[in-house]
Amino acid sequence: MKTMKALWLLLKPIRVAQWCVALGALLATRVALAVNDLPGGPAVNQFNLDPPVTSIAADQQWLHYFMLVICTVIFIGVFGVMFYSIFYHRKSRGAKAANFHESTTVEIVWTIVPFVIVILMALPATKVVVAMKDTSAADLTVKATGSQWKWGYDYLKGEGEGIGFLSTLDLSQREMSDAGKPAGDDYLLKVDNPLVVPVDKKIRIITTANDVIHAFYVPSLGIQETALPGFVRDTWFRADKIGTYYGQCSQLCGKEHSYMPIQVKVVSQADYTKWVEGKKQQMAAAADDPTKVWTLPDLMARGQKVYDGTCIACHQANGKGGGPIKPLDGAAVVLDADHTKQIHVLLNGQNNGAMPSWKQLSDTDLAAVITYTKNSWSNKTGQIVQPSEVLAARK
Repeated sequence: MKTMKALWLLLKPIRVAQWCVALGALLATRVALAVNDLPGGPAVNQFNLDPPVTSIAADQQWLHYFMLVICTVIFIGVFGVMFYSIFYHRKSRGAKAANFHESTTVEIVWTIVPFVIVILMALPATKVVVAMKDTSAADLTVKATGSQWKWGYDYLKGEGEGIGFLSTLDLSQREMSDAGKPAGDDYLLKVDNPLVVPVDKKIRIITTANDVIHAFYVPSLGIQETALPGFVRDTWFRADKIGTYYGQCSQLCGKEHSYMPIQVKVVSQADYTKWVEGKKQQMAAAADDPTKVWTLPDLMARGQKVYDGTCIACHQANGKGGGPIKPLDGAAVVLDADHTKQIHVLLNGQNNGAMPSWKQLSDTDLAAVITYTKNSWSNKTGQIVQPSEVLAARK
């Protein structure tokens, strides 16, 4: 016993030193991972709602506090009476229970008071809900289509009509996540193509989905709407402040649900007009003739850009995949001379959405990325897939 005690006394300073080193490492890690508040939210250690930048969001915040005050008053009143009764009317003080069957006054009070409380809560809540659903007279209408795990934006009406693009998690954010080295104030919130809208304009958002249920949620704008496959729902907002605001898909939609952020850039009217002009020029340049015959080098160059922007996050730069993600290097469907097999995978997806559909991409982009995979790494097949083949497979 004395030997064990002596050994413990000998090791105690070492154990204290180990704990100090561990604590120092933990503090150093927290300093290294220190982040700052994002303008418009979210904030570090945030307990409150995001700062509102729309009238609806401000009304929602006021309603939140209003309901909280009412519930707090009810809580204090009910439990106050209960604890008062228990303490001052206990048997040890000689209290005796009253013997009565009913009281008309009490019944009237406990009927009228809750009715008044419900009315006080329902009137402002109804006003806000009705305002949230009034999507009429919008200056700009945008369709937000949820897919595993990205958002597609189509500008349907207003300035910018005809613009459409995909918005996915920024590649650098995904690389940081895969490496386990988060950094930056906007970690897992930054996207490659944010939704851009003008300030002080009524923006109608139409939501739908291609595969499973998603939800379009941006707290600072006061909007949250479910995106259902086969259904169309809508909401709206009017931002009164220029800035960048973040949200996320708020409906659990699969294994990469956390990699499906929403980034909304609210800009001035002049900057929005410039963005529309630039975006339309990009779209015109990318609108290729699907009947054009491409050479292998041109398809490889374009295919690499498409791969780096859409496929590399899951299949990696070396095409080896990882975990449940199947490798493209040496894959039978990639090496197969029947091009329609791989084309159908990209158009329709497979494995219950583990491989999502990429039919939103153009025929040329799909042909290019398929050609790239067929001729990269060890896949030196020499095969060329033309846009016309993809076009035919869509029909």
